[in-house]
Amino acid sequence: MDKRDHQSKEFRRQSIYSIAYFVFTLLLLLAINTWSFARPRQVPYSQFLQAMERGEVKLATISDRNILWQTGDGDNIEIYQSNRIPGVDDSALIDLLHQNGVEFAGIQPNPWLSSLVSWLLPLAILGVIWYWSVRRLPGATQYLSFGRSRARIWDVSSEKVTFDDVAGVDEAVTELREVVEFLKNPDKYAKIGARIPKGVLLVGPPGTGKTLLAKATAGEANVPFFSISGADFVEMFVGVGAARVRDLFRQAREKAPCIVFIDEIDAIGRSRAGARSPVSNEEREQTLNQLLVEMDGFDSSVGVIIMAATNRPEILDKALMRPGRFDRQVVVDKPDLKGREAILRVHTRKVALADDVDLHVVAARTPGFAGAELANLVNEAALLAVRNGREKVSMDDFDEAVDRVMAGLERKSRALNPKEREIVAYHEMGHALTGTLLPNADPVHKISIVPRGVAALGVTIQTPLEDRYLLTEDELRDRITTILGGRAAEEVIYGRVSTGPADDLQRATALARRMVTQFGMSDALGPIALEDPEQQFLETPGLTTRSYGDKTAEQIDTEVRALLSELYQRARNLLSRHKDVLIQAAKVLLEQEVMEGKDLVELLQSAGVEFPVTDI
Repeated sequence: MDKRDHQSKEFRRQSIYSIAYFVFTLLLLLAINTWSFARPRQVPYSQFLQAMERGEVKLATISDRNILWQTGDGDNIEIYQSNRIPGVDDSALIDLLHQNGVEFAGIQPNPWLSSLVSWLLPLAILGVIWYWSVRRLPGATQYLSFGRSRARIWDVSSEKVTFDDVAGVDEAVTELREVVEFLKNPDKYAKIGARIPKGVLLVGPPGTGKTLLAKATAGEANVPFFSISGADFVEMFVGVGAARVRDLFRQAREKAPCIVFIDEIDAIGRSRAGARSPVSNEEREQTLNQLLVEMDGFDSSVGVIIMAATNRPEILDKALMRPGRFDRQVVVDKPDLKGREAILRVHTRKVALADDVDLHVVAARTPGFAGAELANLVNEAALLAVRNGREKVSMDDFDEAVDRVMAGLERKSRALNPKEREIVAYHEMGHALTGTLLPNADPVHKISIVPRGVAALGVTIQTPLEDRYLLTEDELRDRITTILGGRAAEEVIYGRVSTGPADDLQRATALARRMVTQFGMSDALGPIALEDPEQQFLETPGLTTRSYGDKTAEQIDTEVRALLSELYQRARNLLSRHKDVLIQAAKVLLEQEVMEGKDLVELLQSAGVEFPVTDI
């Protein structure tokens, strides 16, 4: 359940409580109005006349409908009420009161005042109580102001972010400096007739710093910064999203020059359903239509720049991407080695580092990490330093933090029996040995049989020497062989396998399938792309578009099975040839629990093993 559904459910629940409270208070006030603690005793009119004859009536108040009369003095006062009989002459009643020496007075009838006191005043009190109660409900402000924009104005003066706080995305910063220059000096562009793009779309994987870049742009230009999420436009009420879009652009024009940042714009910018499509969301599409109209209608010379961020640009509506709206796309991709080192330096400015910390080494050990992941890595290292009682963060803290982020939390409490522990040792050493012996595999950094994460009983960490953007078929084959090395080691040593390689088989199968269907690395099927990934930046496995028939699907399954069988046999042959070294290295791993990759290389060299091995 997302945040919007949770707020709607909470509002409905609190509304029921408020209505119940309203009804209860109304009934209570009606009861108080009807049965007062000072209510007089109701007696017949004849009893009033008898009391008059006995001289017991001391005080009487006459109204148009009844007589309120009192008997006794001091603490013995009793109050009665008798309804007047229609047709009784007022003059005769007054003479009777006067003859008996009764003090009396009359009340002028006022039905409006009576109604006000009896009904309108309690209702007004109830209205005040209900309004106060609703205002205290979670999210009540947004429901009482449906059409108001929920954009937050970020004060650049209180927490100023500049491009100095952004690292690893130099190309994106270069693109955005032009926006900053336009906001600072718009006349320079107007003089030559240039038109700055109305909209800038930041696209890239999660955690790469798209929101930070937008804030830095506003900080560099020193202009107001409106921040809103795409999900904040659409609510459970029809027409609210379009009203909020209009209100957002109205506020932006009043604050110009400024930057309006819409995060996760795919929440409202998804492609609209076709005429024959059974799936449609009228409220979201109405909000998108209003956004398109507003972006097309305002003049860029007023100094309002629309920035948006998404990690799913492939699903955005084409009308949103045309020139005149979001006519500039800035790719914010994951950083390379140099960029990761720069990001680490930004996040360690306020962290006390020991002298042995080498951020270049840390950056080399974290290929594929985004900026948010590197920030989390620095924080994890600092927490580990505090936990270990150190005043500065050491390189050991960073090493442990990297292992913790990549493989999960170390779980020494999960005790394995000696047989399971031995199987895990041979399994992990099978990965490490194949990864070290194969010529195109990534170097092995660490081997551990300490359980980590949810299900990992051991882990083998490989660290590439450099960032790679292209992989050859030989490199992919060596990578799959290394993945299958754990299962092959179990079969070489025990003649059977366990349930441990289940995750390895999934990874190897997925990579082999991509080689066949996307990379065209199958001789039987040829150089043809049979599947297209549906997502460009989100690494979600299994989301592909199939464009082949059942007969081709059978061929694909046959090719994938043949490729996996061939590479598995390759791993078995390699480990069988070096079985003695496998047993020796596994014994060392059982004693130490953690083994460095360089120690495995030294062990192979001392055993006289020549590697890398090419004749398999």
